Amino acid sequence: QGHLVESGGGLVQAGGSLRLSCAASGGIFSINTMGWYRQAPGKQRELVATITSGGSTNYADSVKGRFTISRDNAKNTMYLQMNSLKPEDTAVYYCNADITVITGPHLYEYDYWGQGTQVTVSS
Repeated sequence: QGHLVESGGGLVQAGGSLRLSCAASGGIFSINTMGWYRQAPGKQRELVATITSGGSTNYADSVKGRFTISRDNAKNTMYLQMNSLKPEDTAVYYCNADITVITGPHLYEYDYWGQGTQVTVSS
């Protein structure tokens, strides 16, 4: 019941752009807040950006003005447009979503994580 699949990572030169996607599927009743997190080698996972079901956004200071989070509720998909990438943006990027799933007559709310997608920015 419910899972997230990320795509769009890769290798890019500093100053370049990438667009990540995160598609949710599986018995979805509703998707609440969604977000992107990242984890660089030897570091803790950190928040990149979040977006509520109503479209309100929040960004880490390190990505403000460069990254844009968005979502298409009809497609149960979230995006992260990353511009002006820097080597310090190199990390595994994970999507996260608070999803209410329907199982028979019941609704259950879970916190889901994707498998991660590697973003590497070369200098």
